[in-house]
Amino acid sequence: PAAGAGITVTVAEPRWRASVPAVETLARRAAAAAMRAARARGTLALLLADDATLHRLNARHRGKDYATNVLSWPGADGGGDIAIGYGVAAREARSMRRPLARHLAHLVVHGTLHCAGRDHEDERAARRMEREEALVLRRLGVPDPYRGTAR
Repeated sequence: PAAGAGITVTVAEPRWRASVPAVETLARRAAAAAMRAARARGTLALLLADDATLHRLNARHRGKDYATNVLSWPGADGGGDIAIGYGVAAREARSMRRPLARHLAHLVVHGTLHCAGRDHEDERAARRMEREEALVLRRLGVPDPYRGTAR
C-alpha cells in the first residue's frame, strides 16, 4: 500500500490550514514515517483540533483539566487515534522559535509512536523514544527537536 494509505487526517480547526501549508499532507507523511519506523500496520486517525477540544478530551480520558498539545489512543497493530491542539502547539512552536509545521511534524511522530506502543514513563524509555523521534524526523528533513535542550 502507498505510504499513508491507512491514515486519515481531519482538520477541525481552520487555523491549522491557515498556518501550515498542505497540513494534511505534512501530517500524513509524518505519521506514515513514524509507522514505518515502528513497523506498525494499523490504521491511524489524526484530528487537528482546537484547544477546547483537547481540553475536553484530556479531562474525559486523563482526568486533566487543561488543554494539551497531543493526545493518543493506541489501537490494534500500532494504529490508533491522535488529537493535536492548535493553540498549545502554536504557543510551543513560538516559544521554541520553530516553525509550526516543524513542531506539528514532531507532535504527529510523537503521538504515532505512542500508538505503536512507545512511551516515556522513565528516563531510559524517554531517551529511547526521543532518539526514535529524532531519527524519523531526520528522514522527513526536520531537525532534531531535542538537540540543545536540557533533560
